[in-house]
Amino acid sequence: MPLVTFVTADGEKVDVDAKIGRSLMEAATDADVDGIDADCGGGCSCATCHVHVHEDWTEVVGRPNDLEAEMLEFEDSSNERSRLSCQIEMTDDMAGLVLEVAAED
Repeated sequence: MPLVTFVTADGEKVDVDAKIGRSLMEAATDADVDGIDADCGGGCSCATCHVHVHEDWTEVVGRPNDLEAEMLEFEDSSNERSRLSCQIEMTDDMAGLVLEVAAED
């Protein structure tokens, strides 16, 4: 399985095996990544899986859809690299991806 690195709010780097076709939120919760709470279970309705995509990866990961962008509008720590990890489906092209867990508002 490809590896994805989550960088927690306190700077800890956590390498996670991410299964192709599953969301990165699922990979993070399976690995107990600190700061990825996933309260809604992946329904794009809570933003407790908010991450910032490392700038080298924004084109590979892509932009949020309209619903996701609306959820991110309410997050104080949202920026142009913000995504909800429940909405990012792992692909082969994302092996080595780096995501920074957003600080809690």
